[in-house]
Amino acid sequence: MKNLKIIGLFILAVAGLSSCEDDDNLIYTAQTPSENVAFTSTFLNEYVLTDETKANVAERFVWNSPDFGIATPNAYDLQGSATEDFAEVLELGSTPNNNKAVTVEEMLELATIAGLDNDPSTADMPNTGVLYFRVRAYVGDGAENAPESFSEVTALNVVLPEDTGAGSGIEMSSWGIVGSAANDWGATPDIPFYTTETPDVIVSYANLIAGEIKFRENNTWGGDLGDATLDGILDADPDNNIVIAEAGSYKVTINLSDNSYTIEEYFWGIVGSAAPNGWDGPNVKLAYDYNTDTFKAVVQLIDGEMKVRMNDKWDTSYGDGNLDGVLDTDADNNIAVTAGYYLLTVNFNTLEYTLEETTIWGLVGSATPNGWDGPDTKFTPDFANPGVWTIDSIDLVDGEIKVRANDAWDTSYGDLESDGILDTENDNNISVVAGTYKVTIDFSDEASPTIVIE
Repeated sequence: MKNLKIIGLFILAVAGLSSCEDDDNLIYTAQTPSENVAFTSTFLNEYVLTDETKANVAERFVWNSPDFGIATPNAYDLQGSATEDFAEVLELGSTPNNNKAVTVEEMLELATIAGLDNDPSTADMPNTGVLYFRVRAYVGDGAENAPESFSEVTALNVVLPEDTGAGSGIEMSSWGIVGSAANDWGATPDIPFYTTETPDVIVSYANLIAGEIKFRENNTWGGDLGDATLDGILDADPDNNIVIAEAGSYKVTINLSDNSYTIEEYFWGIVGSAAPNGWDGPNVKLAYDYNTDTFKAVVQLIDGEMKVRMNDKWDTSYGDGNLDGVLDTDADNNIAVTAGYYLLTVNFNTLEYTLEETTIWGLVGSATPNGWDGPDTKFTPDFANPGVWTIDSIDLVDGEIKVRANDAWDTSYGDLESDGILDTENDNNISVVAGTYKVTIDFSDEASPTIVIE
């Protein structure tokens, strides 16, 4: 019996040794994931790229983690290209993480490859275009024939503001306004600040609603500022949101050298018998154009007179008694105008102004509030991005729409192919269903103007 027990133990030992040898020789093979890697970021409608902000983060790309069926951690390559087919790949960096920041400088490099620049004299090199991005996921060192996963290609619109050589010297700051009173805490890009002639002093002209705001850089959290003690000095304390008690148009100024700030009601507008709301107002507001350090408005005027005033009040108002193109506060200085569509530009540093006939785009159709007979619902130009016009909010009913100039059919656009490219073909009305929409048209590329309805 004793011998039988010894033999049995020997058999178990051998079997156990054999089992260990089998485990040591197991080979785990990575498999193609059942779910591909995919971006989870929320991207902006467009990215403004300048040399002055090239050190800033333009976008932080974020993605998921595909399962390759192996315990080895994934690795990722973020890639960019000037073409959707990625015929030429620009490697933007490898990382073991699920995100990668891309700077403005890196996007500018890719924009150069795409043939874009900010020189208005190079007609063959536009200042707006599309850049393409994707992420590659893999395990190990990504050797040839190893399983890998590529995300779908993401197209981002970029703008390189043209350098006219005679600019204002004002630049867009890296700081912005975020909050429930500004952009629903980042649902859209932060309201921008701009540099001024005074170093470290930045200013923003912001339309705010009742709510709260804070200030942050590059549309990202971390280092954001508010005012916990309400002493006019910005701080990084918790619970430091700044309350905006009443909706309105404000001038927000920050001195970054000592973190002091001010918020004051501030806007300029057009009032008068020639203006849409007569002498009683409210004013037709002017918008700030940092490219020229001026305030501008496009407006349809009728025969009559007008003045420029601040904050819908007569405390500060201007006309042009001498008709010399310089605003003044003289008596009987109303500005006489004839009916038409105009661009008003005012430089409040010098009080010089111009009133020029222009094209104003509008939305017309059975789906719009005024139907096919108009008057059209007018778009507002984005003076920071010439050629871009927006209706921030319009209530449409089931029906059709078109885009036309100056309430007339001389120049009108639809979208025959429903591809977002405006055209002048016949029977090209755009069908819409009832809802509240933001509508953006872009004529920066006159050969292929676009429309976005969202």
